[in-house]
Amino acid sequence: MGSSDLKNKTVVTVISRITERPVAKEACMVVIYGDELGKKYNLEAPSIIVGRSSKTEIQIDQESVSRNHCKLINTGKSIILRDLGSTNGTYVNDELVDEHVLRDGDLIKIGRTIFKFLTGGNIENAYHEEIYRLTTVDGLTQVYNKRYFLEVLEREISRGHRYGRELSLIMFDIDHFKQINDTFGHLAGDYVLKHLASVIKERIRREDIMARYGGEEFAIVLPEIDNYNARQFAEKIRRIVERTTFKFEDTKIPVTVSVGVASTASEVTDPTHFIKLADERLYEAKHRGRNCVCG
Repeated sequence: MGSSDLKNKTVVTVISRITERPVAKEACMVVIYGDELGKKYNLEAPSIIVGRSSKTEIQIDQESVSRNHCKLINTGKSIILRDLGSTNGTYVNDELVDEHVLRDGDLIKIGRTIFKFLTGGNIENAYHEEIYRLTTVDGLTQVYNKRYFLEVLEREISRGHRYGRELSLIMFDIDHFKQINDTFGHLAGDYVLKHLASVIKERIRREDIMARYGGEEFAIVLPEIDNYNARQFAEKIRRIVERTTFKFEDTKIPVTVSVGVASTASEVTDPTHFIKLADERLYEAKHRGRNCVCG
């Protein structure tokens, strides 16, 4: 009888092990903002620790990242992200999370690094699409990057000359941005850049191109818009930013922008010259006391 019980117990244990064994789910994270842009991390292991420590499986060597910041758990059916009591928190799609079941396309922010979570049937194809996207889009703000902006501007200048169409360019940057970083921290600075880009992107036309030109400076290409209407739109942007609430971790951050406007004339055929004109007007706005439009 004891032998029969033991036999049954052994059979049950074996079945249990087979049933509960995790099946590796095809998933990865891709760095879309931060060091090692485009690097892919496969998430096949049952448990992966992310943190500042050299002993973690995914190391992010930044002051804003805790030594053991968060953990990725592969259950075989899903990937769970769990914060490990980090100092600055773990964010998924801009929401602070303790534990979150990841879905395809989720954006994970750990310190100042942003990952995109990819999963599904053709993960390799999704990865290559994301790498291509990184050639045109800024990972933090999700607006176009400088490289794509320069390509578009050259094309639109050429088109404007060919068909005799108006073209305007708005350049603007955040006033006292260094002060924001110094006072509230770089994570707050990243939040301001991202939120500002999101707010303005909603207000532009489909044919307009908004890009992060560099640091805290942005540009908007306005095809078929003359100087008067471009200045009106620039003033609208200035007011929107001034009235928008920027709140990071329960702290309100005052944000304003200075704006420069340039419009094409027959002698403007070079993107560099056009940008220089808009930039000169932006710096004129700075000298006039900031939070204003020149052009």
